[in-house]
Amino acid sequence: MANEGVLRIEKLRKQFGDNVVIDGLDLTVQPGEVVVVIGPSGCGKSTLLRCINGLEEIQGGRILLDDDEVDGRSKNIAQIRQRLGMVFQSYDLFPHKTIIENVTLSPIVVQKRPKDEAIAEGEALLERVGLLDKRDDYPRQLSGGQKQRVTIARALAMKPEIMLLDEITAALDPEMVHEVLDVILDLAREGKTMIIVTHEMSFARAVADRVIFLEGGRIVEEGIPEQFFTNPKTERARAFLHTFEFAAVRSHVAQED
Repeated sequence: MANEGVLRIEKLRKQFGDNVVIDGLDLTVQPGEVVVVIGPSGCGKSTLLRCINGLEEIQGGRILLDDDEVDGRSKNIAQIRQRLGMVFQSYDLFPHKTIIENVTLSPIVVQKRPKDEAIAEGEALLERVGLLDKRDDYPRQLSGGQKQRVTIARALAMKPEIMLLDEITAALDPEMVHEVLDVILDLAREGKTMIIVTHEMSFARAVADRVIFLEGGRIVEEGIPEQFFTNPKTERARAFLHTFEFAAVRSHVAQED
């Protein structure tokens, strides 16, 4: 793989007033790589994704998608965003449009693709996420897990080079989480380039090519999943993972009770 990467972040700095959220962060993502970003609340994970997508103005450094600089104030930001498929915690589906209309709206309106072509591809994507039978339903008729799968299909409909996934299971009931994560695992197996922010440690271990541990807007540790989760190098990472192990045991005991 090329050393330059499909995405390069150099000395990124983001602050809100006097609060520095991302502090001189460097990151390179290779084509087909799945990078999972974890860390405590407030460490800058979601802000990082928003900066990559040009949704936040940055105070230093730069973000390069191939040779194009991502700048929310630039004239070509709309074209750059089409190359980045962003999926948020909230579904943000249009309630008055059917599922197939939600999936095909941007390809038809933004990319000016033929309606018949967009619908055929939209149906294929809905089948891919297991929801073709819901094509004529409205969002209110779907469960949370189904809505999130629709948002993934909608992002894929724009044919992005990179998928940015921000805590996409955070708002879901536990039994709905697996149906969303299964879709992402399939995309990873197919070689889709993704940057994923998650609190699901077992999922992170299964899907990641590389794990990035953030704290205070800096990369404290990174490595392949097997190394990071079984033998983290830093005391901070060990302490962070221990809190999740304790929470998992506590949850298991509660379920048995």
